[in-house]
Amino acid sequence: MKQKISIKGDLRDLFELRRLIPERKQRINAASKRPLGPPPVNTLAAKIHPVVQHLEIVDVRDETPNARSFRLAPDPLAGTTRCAVFRAGQYLSLKVAVDGIHITRPYSICSSPDNAVNDRFYEITIRRKEGGFLTELIWNTWGKGTKIQASAPCGFFYYEPLRDSADIVGLAGGSGITPFRSLMRDLAANHPDARLTLIYGVRNAQEKMFHQEFQELENETVGRIKAYFVASEPGPGWDGPTGFLTAELISSLAGPPAGKTFFICGPQPMYNFLDKELAAFHLPARRVRREVFGELTDVTIFEDYPKELAGETFEITVHAGRRTMEIPAKATESILVSLERAGLNPPSQCRSGECGFCNTILINGGIYVSPENDGRRKAGLAYGYFHPCSAYPVSDMEIKLNPAAHTG
Repeated sequence: MKQKISIKGDLRDLFELRRLIPERKQRINAASKRPLGPPPVNTLAAKIHPVVQHLEIVDVRDETPNARSFRLAPDPLAGTTRCAVFRAGQYLSLKVAVDGIHITRPYSICSSPDNAVNDRFYEITIRRKEGGFLTELIWNTWGKGTKIQASAPCGFFYYEPLRDSADIVGLAGGSGITPFRSLMRDLAANHPDARLTLIYGVRNAQEKMFHQEFQELENETVGRIKAYFVASEPGPGWDGPTGFLTAELISSLAGPPAGKTFFICGPQPMYNFLDKELAAFHLPARRVRREVFGELTDVTIFEDYPKELAGETFEITVHAGRRTMEIPAKATESILVSLERAGLNPPSQCRSGECGFCNTILINGGIYVSPENDGRRKAGLAYGYFHPCSAYPVSDMEIKLNPAAHTG
């Protein structure tokens, strides 16, 4: 059907447009010469996603003999007056000086988003690791009043109703429980149609974190939020499930997998184990979300890693702004760690190859990139960029650090 066009109306529109042009020029000439300042949306974005947050520890509590929670509040004297908003499951990248070397480590926020907005605090829970580069310092020196420098909340391990099904299965191990505490509290308060069954693998009863709190959430939500603790080395008196998170166990506790979204967070061996177990469910890729949780502890576990190089140390020529220096780099240590040991303090956040914050140019030399932590984009590959946090040297190298971070 042809549309009837009113020529009279079109002509009227043209005349109105001609009249607007001189009127627009008059308004421009009459406007103030003073700049309007930054666009309001940029100001809002800077508040929501600050480059840095200055925080202070206001409370400390032990969750288990080897896990400790820290409550972090804004430090107004340092310029931070409120907590940046976040989505349940995201993390903070903390910047800490250890023996004069500045390093970054990501820690999931285990408090709820509502706590950040209404109560103005975050909580993180850190498991102590014997001989750990950072956790020993945390255990010995962090207390009330300690100042912390953190990034804005980062990461993609969160529930998105437009993408994820409302029936969620959470699989956690070790410190991987922390983002689920935040997620469970958020789902209970703000997503009445969502359901979550959490299955948390622990070694024994001493490692049960947030047990009482999870029971209270289950009662408050009338079973919409559930948590099961599974012990691999149960002692006397253990009355829950035992063993490992096998496909059979998951099905028995969470029901049939069809139509469910699986969220997984834990140590690398747990991911390797679950890859085989979940294969039996034939889940679409969109139904499995994995948190990338820091650096690998052992890169030699991958079959294609050149194990003959495991004991080697290579030399890296580093161009950092106006400086050029040579640093040693162990074959089994990420290039990011080698840079930090040399005191170069490159930018980093996730330490898992995901965020791209540590993007660096590879001028020449060879690298091995973890196949499970390779977050390089095609554009970056085309121009020679790589992520030092998930890359390991396999020869002498020459690299150029991000010039925005090294201008001196």
